[in-house]
Parts: sequence; C-alpha cells; structure tokens
Amino acid sequence: MKTVDEIVFARVLEWLERGDRCWLCTIVATVGASPRPLGSLMGVSESGELIGSLSGGCIEDDLLEKVRGGELAHDNPLIHPYGVTPEENERLGLPCGGRLEVLIEPLSSDHLAPMREILTALRQRRCRRRLVSIASGQWQIAPIDLTEPLERQEGSIQQDFGPMRHLLLVGANELARCIAELATAMNYAVTVCDPRQDRIAQWEVAGVQTVCAMPDDVVRERAADAHSLVITLTHDPRIDDMALMEALQSQARYVGALGSERTSAKRRERLLQLDLTESEIARLHAPVGLPIGSKSAMEIAVAIMAELVQLKAQCKL
Repeated sequence: MKTVDEIVFARVLEWLERGDRCWLCTIVATVGASPRPLGSLMGVSESGELIGSLSGGCIEDDLLEKVRGGELAHDNPLIHPYGVTPEENERLGLPCGGRLEVLIEPLSSDHLAPMREILTALRQRRCRRRLVSIASGQWQIAPIDLTEPLERQEGSIQQDFGPMRHLLLVGANELARCIAELATAMNYAVTVCDPRQDRIAQWEVAGVQTVCAMPDDVVRERAADAHSLVITLTHDPRIDDMALMEALQSQARYVGALGSERTSAKRRERLLQLDLTESEIARLHAPVGLPIGSKSAMEIAVAIMAELVQLKAQCKL
C-alpha cells in the first residue's frame, strides 16, 4: 500500500513530466484545531487537477483559484495563512480559533530529480528528508533512518517522508479482525499471519494480506525493518513466542503481545530461556495496549491502537 505522500508525489511528478505548470502545497504550521495534520500535502495543476488534501475542501478551492490566477506563488514559494479572522474561519469551514499556514511552491523541471529520489526511496521502504529554501524554492534531499515531525527553520522547511507503517498481527482471530479494521482505517498496511490453515481460510477483512506460515519466518521476511510493528494475539506460546523471539531481535519499531500481567511475566521468563537478552525483552509491550479496562475484542483493539497513537504523538513510533 502507498502513503498519501507517495500518491501526491507520484501524481505531481506526472504533471511535471508532461510539462504542466503545478504547485505543491504543504501545511507548515497549525494553531488550535486543524482539519489536517502538520505536513499534509496537496498538489495543484494549472489545468485544475487536485491531489491530496489540506482541509475539508474550502481551502483547496481557494488555493486552486488563487494559484491558477497568479495571485499566490506565481514564481517563488511563499507561506500563506488561513484562519486569520473569525469571518475567514467561517467562510472556509475551519474550526473556531483554528489557524494554519500553507507553504505554496511553484514547481519546475528542477524538482524532477529530487521528487524521483523521494518516490524511489518510499517504494524501497526507505526514508528521505527534504530541506526547502523558501527564498529560492530549491530542494536538498538527504537519506535518514527514521522520520521526525516537520520543522520550520529560519528561511527553510525541513520535512521527512517515510514508508507506510506495516502492522503484522500473529493470529487470525476476532481480535485481529477488530485491530485490522481500525489499523487499515488509520493508514497502516496490515498483514495477518497464522500457521493454521483453517484460521486463514476464515479471514474476511478486505485490504489485509494473509499468510499461512510459521510466524518467525514471516517476521524475518516481512516485518523486520524499522517501519514495522508486530503484535502477537494467539495465546499459544508455541506460536507467539516464535514470533516474539524473532521480532525482538530485529529492527521492528514496536513489538507487543496480548495477555494479562501474569501471562506477560511468564512470557518474559520463557524468552530469557530462549537466549534473548534483558535489553531485547525490555522492548516488549506486554500487556499490549493502554490499560483502559477494555473487555470486548473491539475495546481491546481500541486500547491497542490508542497506545500506538500515543507513542506516535511522543515521536516513539
């Protein structure tokens, strides 16, 4: 699956390659409530095409009209504010008190090479950082290991791009179904692994890859990089422990396991006997999810996804 950033860059690259005049718009600052997060992208072509989103539609329409009419960023980049007055908020449908600033960049053939580099990196599950000079519009591209939030510097914007987070769920059960439905809606690529053919045969969640294989092999082949997350859900140590043993020694960004405090303590004892180090075992999130008193499968899924949201907000994911 592709990230929204990859989709936007790919379409804008098509416009540039066919010689169309176009602009890249990026949210570079927000105050109060914002309809889209910091770093959100939108492409605009002179022919009136749009890709990506900055709001619910009103800002997109306003930007399209102004850049095509030559009112904004005709030759050089600029940062344009939205939500300056209550009247503008109401006209554009922005939340009360919400304000955002948009970097508008007119693109040219000079941007073809750096844009191709970003796209190639994303398709190879690698990260890239672009540094945009607001004065000249030039991009500098650099490889990075992990992404950080957009940063506004003196005269420039630093923005990181990385591949879609891949969530591997070990165990094709009802809880996996609930997590998969939430995770796909939150823009995760999801794979469900189970060595039991009958469990895989019953899987019905659209848009989720399934693998009938031993979980340690699947972790090694599909979920061992720094953009992957692994969560075990079977309650069967013969299945879960194999996945955890491989995942905790890999670069996987997050490793979690379902179970009570008592079950988790026993699991850590078993992992020590499997020659994992204490530092490797310390990476394990178990019991997985925030302690919100969840009982049903969907409530537990919400607790798990909420923990991932929390870690992401803390720049730990």
